[in-house]
Amino acid sequence: MNAKFQISYDGTAYQGSQTQPNGLGVEDFLQIAFKQLNINTKIILSGRTDKEVHASGQVFNAIIPDFWKDLKKLKEILNKHLPINIRINKISKVCDDFHARYSAKKRVYRYIITTKQLNAFNAKYITYVKNIDEEKISEAIKLFEGIHDFEYFHKKGSGNKTTIRKVFSTNFYKYKDIYVFKFCANGYLRSQIRLMVGFLLKINEGKLTKKDLLSQLKKEKYIFKTPASAYGLYLAKVYY
Repeated sequence: MNAKFQISYDGTAYQGSQTQPNGLGVEDFLQIAFKQLNINTKIILSGRTDKEVHASGQVFNAIIPDFWKDLKKLKEILNKHLPINIRINKISKVCDDFHARYSAKKRVYRYIITTKQLNAFNAKYITYVKNIDEEKISEAIKLFEGIHDFEYFHKKGSGNKTTIRKVFSTNFYKYKDIYVFKFCANGYLRSQIRLMVGFLLKINEGKLTKKDLLSQLKKEKYIFKTPASAYGLYLAKVYY
């Protein structure tokens, strides 16, 4: 049976979503839980998340034995075998040709910031910014919409065949005492969103401009290459 798993995890405890040589990837702990139930399977993630990046809506698919008809029970048992900071939110049966990565149409990420001083309990889950100019960021973030070559907005070594991506929509808004950068695209390159957010925060500070952003987006000039902290980034949803 081909099953779709929707999961969430605290990325600060792991070296990324994919299996790692040191066994500290989210996938490694998922495999341990499966093997404890005598399920030997391949995990296909919707996409990678980097070290310390969180997920509230990551997706993977895996072939599981047909006798696992009670998927709610499977979810319950797997969660008992997983670390508390990795949770399976939902399991559903899907068609045989469903592929978590290649069947995905859109992926949504959120990056959250605040002007409130951080504390011991939220420092790894949100990024502190002293002052925020909502209008300036709201205008600049829209420049990322459309089809662009993001060669100057990714870390080398990604192994991607192309650096062209389509960004369907962007938004910057306030929710209670936090501010949210929202990106919806067909896919992302390694550290792309963190580099985009980092650039927007420099515009917010008045150290860079929208003209600078367009210049880098058009690959006319490589101006900025420092990604924002991983702590504020969340893979929020995958659309199929």
